[in-house]
Amino acid sequence: MALLLQLRTVTGLRGKADRIAKAVFRGLSFYTRVLENCEDEARFDETFRWPVASNIDGNEILEIQVFNYSKVFTNRLIGTFQMVLQKVVEEGQVEVTDTLIDDNNSAIQTSISIEIRYQALDGTVGAWNDKEFLETPSVHSEGEGRYPLETDSLLSSHRQGLDISPGKSTQQSTERSFRSKGKEKTKEHKAGKGVFSAMKLGKTRPSKDDHRKQDEPAVLEAEDLDRKALLQGLEPDTISLASVTAVTTNVSNKRSKPDIKMEPSAGRPMDYQVSITIIEARQLVGLNMDPMVCVEVGEEKKYTSMKESTNCPYYNEYFVFDFHVPPDVMFDKIIKLSVIHSKNLLRSGTLVGSFKMDVGTVYTQPEHQFYHKWAILSDPEDLTAGLKGYLKCDIAVVGKGDNIKTPHKANETEEDDIEGNLLLPDGVPPERQWARFYIKIYRAEGLPRMNTSIMANVKKALIGENKDLVDPYVQVVFAGQKGKTSIQKSSYEPLWNEQIIFTEMFPPLCKRIKIQIRDSDKVNDVAIGTHFIDLRKISNEGDKGFLPTFGPAWVNMYGSTRNYTLMDEHQELNEGLGEGVSFRARLLMSLAVEILDTTNPEINSSTEVQVEQATSVADQNCTGKMEEFFLFGAFLEATMIDRKIGDKPINFEVTIGNYGNQMDGMSKPILQRKKEGGDGNEEESELLQNSSEDEGDEDGEMVSVSSSQPMKPLVTDRNYFHLPYFERKPCIYIKSWWQDQRRRLYNANIMDKIADKLEEGLNDVQEMIKTEKPHPERRLRGVLEELSSGCLHFVTLADKDQHHSSRTRLDRERLKSCMRELENMGQQATTLRSQVKKNTMKDKLKLVQNFLQKLRFLADEPQHTIPDIFIWMMSNNKRIAYARVPSKDILYSIVDEEMGKDCAKVKTIFLKLPGKRGFGPAGWTVQAKMEIYLWLGLNKQRKDFLSGLPCGFEEKKTARGQNLPSFPPISLLYTKKQVFQLRAHMYQARSLFAADSSGLSDPFARVFFISQSQCTEVLNETLCPTWDQLLVFDNVELYGEAHEMRDDPPIIVIEIYDQDTVGKADFMGRTFAKPVVKMSDEQYCPPRFPPQLEYYQIYRGNSTAGDLLAAFELLQIGPGGKSDLPPIDGPMDMDRGPILPVPLGIRPVLSKYRVEVLFWGLRDLKRVNLAQVDRPRVDIECAGKGVQSALIQNYKKNPNFSTLVKWFEVDLPENELLHPPLNIRVVDCRAFGRYTLVGSHAVSSLRKFIYRPPDKKAQHWNMTAKHLNGYLAMTNRAHRSRPTGEIVVNMEPEVPIKKMETMVKLEANSDAVVKLDVSEEEKERKKKKKKGGGGGGEEVEEEEPDDSMLDWWSKYFASIETMKEQLRQQEAAAAEAEEKEEMEMAEGKQVGNKRGSMAGKGSKAQAKNKEKSKAPKDDKKKKQQSAPELPEKKNKPRIDELKVFNKELETEFDNFEDWLHTFNLLRGKIGDNDDNATEEERIVGRFKGSICVYKMPLPDDITKEAGYDPSFGMFQGIPSNDPINVLVRVYVVRATDLHPADINGKADPYIAIKLGKTDIKDKENYISKQLNPVFGKSFDIEATFPMESMLTVAVYDWDLVGTDDLIGETKIDLENRYYSKHRATCGVSHTYSIHGYNTWRDPMKPSQILSKLCKDGKVDGPHYGPGGRVKVANRVFTGPTEIEDENGQKKQTDEHLALAVLRHWEDIPWAGCKLVPEHVETRPLLNPDKPGIEQGRLEMWVDMFPMDMPAPGPAIDISPRKPKKYELRVIVWNTDEVILEDDDYFTGEKSSDIFVRGWLKGQQEDKQDTDVHYHSLTGEGNFNWRYIFPFDYLMAEEKIVISKKESMFSWDETEYKIPARLTLQVWDADHFSADDFLGAIELDLNRFPRGAKTSKQCSLEMVTNEAELPMISIFKQKRVKGWWPFVARDENDELEVTGKVEAELHLLTAEEAEKSPAGLARNEPDPLEKPNRPDTSFIWFLNPLKSIKYLICTRYKWLIIKIVLALLLLVMVALFLYSMPGYMVKKLLGA
Repeated sequence: MALLLQLRTVTGLRGKADRIAKAVFRGLSFYTRVLENCEDEARFDETFRWPVASNIDGNEILEIQVFNYSKVFTNRLIGTFQMVLQKVVEEGQVEVTDTLIDDNNSAIQTSISIEIRYQALDGTVGAWNDKEFLETPSVHSEGEGRYPLETDSLLSSHRQGLDISPGKSTQQSTERSFRSKGKEKTKEHKAGKGVFSAMKLGKTRPSKDDHRKQDEPAVLEAEDLDRKALLQGLEPDTISLASVTAVTTNVSNKRSKPDIKMEPSAGRPMDYQVSITIIEARQLVGLNMDPMVCVEVGEEKKYTSMKESTNCPYYNEYFVFDFHVPPDVMFDKIIKLSVIHSKNLLRSGTLVGSFKMDVGTVYTQPEHQFYHKWAILSDPEDLTAGLKGYLKCDIAVVGKGDNIKTPHKANETEEDDIEGNLLLPDGVPPERQWARFYIKIYRAEGLPRMNTSIMANVKKALIGENKDLVDPYVQVVFAGQKGKTSIQKSSYEPLWNEQIIFTEMFPPLCKRIKIQIRDSDKVNDVAIGTHFIDLRKISNEGDKGFLPTFGPAWVNMYGSTRNYTLMDEHQELNEGLGEGVSFRARLLMSLAVEILDTTNPEINSSTEVQVEQATSVADQNCTGKMEEFFLFGAFLEATMIDRKIGDKPINFEVTIGNYGNQMDGMSKPILQRKKEGGDGNEEESELLQNSSEDEGDEDGEMVSVSSSQPMKPLVTDRNYFHLPYFERKPCIYIKSWWQDQRRRLYNANIMDKIADKLEEGLNDVQEMIKTEKPHPERRLRGVLEELSSGCLHFVTLADKDQHHSSRTRLDRERLKSCMRELENMGQQATTLRSQVKKNTMKDKLKLVQNFLQKLRFLADEPQHTIPDIFIWMMSNNKRIAYARVPSKDILYSIVDEEMGKDCAKVKTIFLKLPGKRGFGPAGWTVQAKMEIYLWLGLNKQRKDFLSGLPCGFEEKKTARGQNLPSFPPISLLYTKKQVFQLRAHMYQARSLFAADSSGLSDPFARVFFISQSQCTEVLNETLCPTWDQLLVFDNVELYGEAHEMRDDPPIIVIEIYDQDTVGKADFMGRTFAKPVVKMSDEQYCPPRFPPQLEYYQIYRGNSTAGDLLAAFELLQIGPGGKSDLPPIDGPMDMDRGPILPVPLGIRPVLSKYRVEVLFWGLRDLKRVNLAQVDRPRVDIECAGKGVQSALIQNYKKNPNFSTLVKWFEVDLPENELLHPPLNIRVVDCRAFGRYTLVGSHAVSSLRKFIYRPPDKKAQHWNMTAKHLNGYLAMTNRAHRSRPTGEIVVNMEPEVPIKKMETMVKLEANSDAVVKLDVSEEEKERKKKKKKGGGGGGEEVEEEEPDDSMLDWWSKYFASIETMKEQLRQQEAAAAEAEEKEEMEMAEGKQVGNKRGSMAGKGSKAQAKNKEKSKAPKDDKKKKQQSAPELPEKKNKPRIDELKVFNKELETEFDNFEDWLHTFNLLRGKIGDNDDNATEEERIVGRFKGSICVYKMPLPDDITKEAGYDPSFGMFQGIPSNDPINVLVRVYVVRATDLHPADINGKADPYIAIKLGKTDIKDKENYISKQLNPVFGKSFDIEATFPMESMLTVAVYDWDLVGTDDLIGETKIDLENRYYSKHRATCGVSHTYSIHGYNTWRDPMKPSQILSKLCKDGKVDGPHYGPGGRVKVANRVFTGPTEIEDENGQKKQTDEHLALAVLRHWEDIPWAGCKLVPEHVETRPLLNPDKPGIEQGRLEMWVDMFPMDMPAPGPAIDISPRKPKKYELRVIVWNTDEVILEDDDYFTGEKSSDIFVRGWLKGQQEDKQDTDVHYHSLTGEGNFNWRYIFPFDYLMAEEKIVISKKESMFSWDETEYKIPARLTLQVWDADHFSADDFLGAIELDLNRFPRGAKTSKQCSLEMVTNEAELPMISIFKQKRVKGWWPFVARDENDELEVTGKVEAELHLLTAEEAEKSPAGLARNEPDPLEKPNRPDTSFIWFLNPLKSIKYLICTRYKWLIIKIVLALLLLVMVALFLYSMPGYMVKKLLGA
């Protein structure tokens, strides 16, 4: 369906101008090319085509506008022509000549002449006759080329919407008709060059009829754009750019882009580590249980220890599971956490509840982890039961190279909000329900003819029995459970009709269902094929989402080739690992989910998998109607065939499903195909058997030809063959029958195209950023415009699909959700576009990347239709290599957007080896490169299947009797050929791959084009060869029409090899390029020629391996022969022999640079060939010039160089992007003048070392020169102009920060916080506020701690709190910003720059700042920003803090490479396996030094500066590099998350430190069985730099026997820290004090440090003034001037002032930089055996003091805090309302024998019981019993510390830290059976509810409703008394009160306890009185009467009275009845 418009001429124009016309229909606009200098007539002669998706309505309008084109200003509208399409719709073709109308709707003289035609979908409109301007009857085909959507191309500012990029039209005159025999192609021109593209196939060339840039109105230089924008008053921020830098686009319409990455990555095993910490469980259901947790990952199980009788056990145990498997296998593994109780050696224990999720779910989480989350436990056996408890855990999954940021481990005191921290991914509701998953398996077909059992083969051989040899069944695996169907014996087309039912929580946390057809066999079952269904793709969790649903639909399975060998080497492919290489079978199945109503009693509550019969697919309709499909392919070229294959004849086989397969096609007799009708089932099964034999169809049509004729290959060069196709190109065609579900693929194709376009645009943007092109944000706006229009277009196209008949529920739901998603995405893109500004660019780019992922996800269609196409290369009938083409990519549709992206195009395909053979180096070499043309579509749409081929061929058909015209050709004979010359300008390559053991390579490049290849020369020993060589390929013959070649040249393949003296050259990488084409009738002149050099990314396997800088041109040799070609001029290098250099004009323009090198020293050189390095030297080389360092005479004695700075001059390209790399090589000078290479390093980019002299015009230019010390020269700081005037910064460091007072941030990046003094009234106010508003339980104001109580740890914990607070704030702020953004997107508001101050979120903080900030507001450099306001913590003592970095210090301070850089020297080959060759293993040492590159000559001002030492060049003011003695003090605080090293899942860590010859192993102080050890140690080491400068701190695991194992280590380069300008020797404290826990550590006082810094930095100052002021440069700082000593005496000091300056040193102009604060850094521990995976983290810091300075004081004591000894006394006074358990034998009454049990520590080892209150009849018990619990307590961590042996076999005691929780339980004592547990309460001593005053007020609320109740802490209250409830769960799992206890808790320190002792129970001292218990509690047989009296009187008193009365009554009645007759008689007779 299409509307075509031929725009012929516009006449009657006035004046002379450039004209351009625009045609718009349905919002899609096309531009003509620009006609320059037209007078009165403009002959456009262009044809436009609109592919239309829905029929055109008669009142739609086509509009044409004609403009005068202007390069700078807006185009001026001449006139408009509008036409209603009614007549066109009726007649199909209309010619019109009419006048234009202007803006005022009045006609003007100008007239236009056009022709319009319309082709409707059903072909109803318009017959095509030959006289029309389209000759071939195939116009609505793909042939005319497709107009991709483009955006506003800046032609004019008022254009909106979808404009197609300019000049994309067919330019030709009417005489040469639109579709001549040559099928003229529409062209797309884009200009602009990109550098560094991975695939420069899309070189963009203007059209051949113009040689100037007239054809591209859209492309203006950025400056023009700005100018134009300004002239129109447009804000530059609103301009968007179409794809001008179209670097990765493919211009051609007939060729598709090949994929550059060769090696299959799927199916390769990788290293993974799953680490799980089980912290604790809560609310476990059950009474008095002994729980333990079983952790299961895949097949592996590990158990925690068992905790006795508790429902909330605390474990804190860490487990690690290591795997080496392919990613797919890994992510399908199930993690299962189950809580088991009472498990012991004899019994397996009972399951309380379990939780499972797959590893993939964890891996997709942010940071690949869940941290401190609660898993909900449920019982899989009992669906109706609710939740069984919560388990708190951390789960992390790490692959190689993932680093996990663990949140900082500190005291987790914050109350756990369980509901808010559930272990569920985002978007999963906390209340998950049970659901049934019904997987119906109907039938399968197309199974391979196989049998794996040997017997069958024997049987076959003996009896010749030829039954079907396969017994298939289907196995489904989901969430760790398996289900199987029955086995269908001996059947290739098994019919099951069974359903497998899984019961699982919904939504499930397992992503994939695995469905496998297996062959049952007596020996072992094997998989025939495997398919995975991803639940995310078949469901949608949104509000309008749908439950998982699938089919009934066919799924295709792929796997190994279908040959019947006994051992299938590719069996893994059938298991679903790796890419299948052949079709295996297809399976009809469906899936449905039903949420269970668990309240329904009929429901079967088991979760076992069930299998039952199911009905067959009733409605054939939903699987689709059978249609006949036609697949055509033509092989245009087969080159680069690997020589290893041998020169036997080669042919290619194409298969689709089983059609075309040479082997399987034969084994069944030919079935006559039925005509339409008949039984559907039967029909389908027969249809699949269409074999490739020559069967005559009934309609005598055609036979499938599925493979090409075998041909002998010819030699190309020493590595490759090619097949001599020349002008005769073989073809194949196959007919096949499939259910017609093309709609699914069409929708996927539309989305894929949007995604491709988006990806291409994003590559553009990144390219522009990378090459620093101006205005990438404009391009991003363009990308977003394209995206939004593409999305809206999809919605309109897909809309018509709503009523398609054969659709499953999933089809309907998916379509709805895709439409919703895309509509939404389109709106978001529009909103985003308006928000893209220069500064928001990076954030927005990330958001757009998310769109791309979402599109790719949506486009992946889960319900298969037509199987993929496989192309196999056979040599001598053996299958060698294959390619797999997805069927949707080559599927034809009459609607352009729905076409597959490679349909009817020539695609370059590289064949690869199947399965595992393709891993590693084998997969890197190309097996064959093919140019193949494919077309797949319905047989009835077949007529255009040749339309996309290069033109100029004749079809050769098979000679058969009836030569029907529709017969497809078996080969194409090209009659037209063009001759070209290819010039490959190979300039240089960089960052290549090290292929030799020396760490270098001997590279040469081999260029392949068509069937020719040439090599560059070999350059020895370099990774950055500059070949500078022109390769000329003469007489290259290309077949087809000339003009097509111009747009569509074939690709060039460039391979880089390493030349070896012996053996074959090693492959080092490959890249592709497209040449620039010049036809013989074009001029060789700008802008296209000569071509520019560009970077092409080189790939080796899937990894990048360098860049190639080259240019390629393809020049047509015209009738005049080669004489017409541009001459190859250029200096013939005589010394290089017959090698042509790259000609001038292409090679870069050079200018003179000077390179200065600072040689500092060499470090850590390893041995070379077993000999030690003794006299090394460094050679520096760049672009052929270089310099050598001085020789180090004795490396051992002093590895530093004697001469520090040397330089050389060199010619480098003006364009910095083309700068060659600089090579650093270290050689060892041996005796007799021999040199050995030690190692080398290539600095691939010199950019960061280029020094640009500052601009003269900059203010205070002399200031710059003054500080041209090495530092400045090295860091290209943006030279800031110096603000004049003084800036006053007010400080008062005495007052440490309270967490709630105001802070002023000086700069967004500064960490220093300036304290502003708070006025008195403010403090008063705060106090009042605290007293009044301090609600909750914290009524007691904590007294300010005394300094003597504070130690270093107080400071540390306070700092961690601050850090966590800041992190929380950042997260909150980020979340807030994100929400805001989402809101904006949702509302579609056009919001400007809303990313204001992210830090200052606290509005209070900002308000306060305004009042009190004394810093003047006119200081422009400092942006006043309020720090995150920290929440008001009530009683936070004021403690000085340090800075806790949760990463290494190096990352914070840029590796301390401010002037001294470290270059790693590499040596040795890079391993072939990309996995295990880490750079680490190849490092043989490090070179320390620096480089400075600048253009000659330098301005004189610099060299004339005072104190300029010419021998140091640009490196002024660097320190001497003589050896220096240093005292190194290493403080190790603690380690976290160590990798377990022992079998018990723990480790016994200790510290080992190595520096030079010093080796400290702190073995005797190991910490037993601890993965989070607190070391708290410092070590002093004396070292001499430079010999000993690498500090290694390692953590080892102590073992009683055998050697100790390394857990992990971290290395610190002390030298860089020592010499750094950041002063990393000793961190600057927050405040200066001379005593106490915060004593100043540095031997130099702040004032001394400051004066030294000022002197070194040539800064004016410091000048101390009166009133606490100090002036440095132009900054004035104020602060306190007094200090207190130990005795409280005050004295004057300047230190506070100096410290204030140091803490803001980065604000000092020029010399300033951030100084390292007092800190603790967190360093990851790594183990060389497990590269890249963190083994734990170490918190530590290092101080360094030079020995020639005064000695520092003693080290700070950071030894771990000793726990404080306490004693808790608990008096149990009484109980009440305890439930009664026992029935009395005699009386049957209820009673209980009550006693109370209590314990404090862990596992009941200190449990204490009261005596028994026997026979309580009311639940009341009186005890007056005292428990005494001594315990050790760590106040800071709120944990009790206990030490005990883990088991009788343990060597030593292990220290445990457990929460302080007191447990009280009430029991019923039994004499003979076990005691009965009645209830319990657990009190957290830090936070527990205040006891009730009376028993009546004590209720269940105190346990359940903790949040609202006031909480108290025994550590603050010391003494508490009250009533607390005992609780237990009843049958329904509901909590109920089972009793109440009156208790008193009294806490004493050990000293207090000693002073006032108390006895246990009721003993002395301080005895308690005996309880007053009623007598009955004596056992009744001791005093029977008494107890009977008691019993009878109390209980049965009224009962007895009632019985007596009743008896009396009864007696009376009886007597009455007895005597009544007598009396009656008496009365009657004897009256």
